[in-house]
Amino acid sequence: MAGVHTQSWRETYTGLLSPDFLERATNGGARQRREQGWQTTIEWGQEAVFIAEQDGKIIAFASVGPARDHPGYTHELMTLYSLRESQGQGVGKRLLRAVICQVQKKGGTNLALWVLATNPTRQWYASQGAREAGEKLDSELQEVRMVWDHLPG
Repeated sequence: MAGVHTQSWRETYTGLLSPDFLERATNGGARQRREQGWQTTIEWGQEAVFIAEQDGKIIAFASVGPARDHPGYTHELMTLYSLRESQGQGVGKRLLRAVICQVQKKGGTNLALWVLATNPTRQWYASQGAREAGEKLDSELQEVRMVWDHLPG
């Protein structure tokens, strides 16, 4: 998962984020921190994690948990990353569907996420029914809140 996470950042943000920032976010140390973070996330069970595999290799993943800083929203899409080679095959839609089913199973009716303003998948979330609902500047990154006020059935 950590490999998909860092590779996806390189594939998505090269040319959109400063090279220095991108290097810090995707180098070997960052990958190791993400690996440790994912181990902790899975062990603690506070987020539901969904993985897509192809030929025994992880190609995408998503996670959802309680909303952290989205007032009025019960759940947050923490992550949804996929390798470029797997994009356009419906993998992201299936992962998002699994996340929505998990939220509904837990009694939730809405969902929010933060996406980098420069991320081209921002439009993909809109095409999946999310709308923009605010922004924040976090460190060096401008983020946009995307929300589903009422999850599809």
